[in-house]
Amino acid sequence: MTTEQSAGTGCPFTGGAPAQPRDPVGAPAVQPSEGSPPGTTAYAHYARMDSLLELQHPLSAADTEPGFIIMSQVKELLFKLLHTEFSTARDQLRKDQLDDALWTLRRSARVQQVLLVSWETFSVLSPVEFAEFRDVLGSASGFQSAGYRRLEFLLGNKNPGMVEPHRGSVTYHEVLNQLHEPSLYDEALALLARRGLLPEDEDPARDAARPYRAGEEVEAAWRAVYRDPVRHRDLHLLAEALMDTADQFARWRYTHLVTVQRMLGAKPGTGGTDGVSWLARISEHRFFPELWSVRSAL
Repeated sequence: MTTEQSAGTGCPFTGGAPAQPRDPVGAPAVQPSEGSPPGTTAYAHYARMDSLLELQHPLSAADTEPGFIIMSQVKELLFKLLHTEFSTARDQLRKDQLDDALWTLRRSARVQQVLLVSWETFSVLSPVEFAEFRDVLGSASGFQSAGYRRLEFLLGNKNPGMVEPHRGSVTYHEVLNQLHEPSLYDEALALLARRGLLPEDEDPARDAARPYRAGEEVEAAWRAVYRDPVRHRDLHLLAEALMDTADQFARWRYTHLVTVQRMLGAKPGTGGTDGVSWLARISEHRFFPELWSVRSAL
């Protein structure tokens, strides 16, 4: 690599100065900060980094509260990214673009891995450290996360009652609309029906807010896929991609449970939630349940 090649990669994480684009005679064509507000770089302007970095406002003097706030915000950003990816995969399945959907789910799996690792920064908080700023949380609770609730609905775990905690918030209509949109699993099962592995839905106008189609015929369809993975190669890949998604969420929930046990023991959760007992119940839930139950029949 020449000195000129190694001088700057343009990557904000390497510290190298970004290479400037040049016109045919070799002069810089566009300055990095062109179009940016005074005092900002093009990178900071494009990604709104200045605004993002101003969103942390600790309410206590605890050394660990800034980390708690930042990582809570990171998780919400990852929820938003996963919502984008799963929505894209759902729409691709609806259009019979299965190869594209598989590639999208491949990306989402990497995001889920980052989300799972995010619990590591919370797990090292000792009970004493968390207690130093817990009171300033007031009624705030992760249970109120609209981003996570939309993900639950998007993947098919729909419960109209879970919309109520968001009533009165600016995100209420986003959560409500998600409840009434087809889920990723709805579209996966519709694809199985179009492939002749599952009878057509007897109620094609079924309200998407109702739980997804379930039962023996759904498990039988997946069983046919697994018993002939060569003939149903793309559907077999879809089944395993969905299982990867469900597996990562199961791990995320369990890690959430253990982390809260480590910080709070059996105390009630923030915002008056049941804490560990509630988390223990939801940690047993599995997305796409027929993909789990069919394993007992193979």
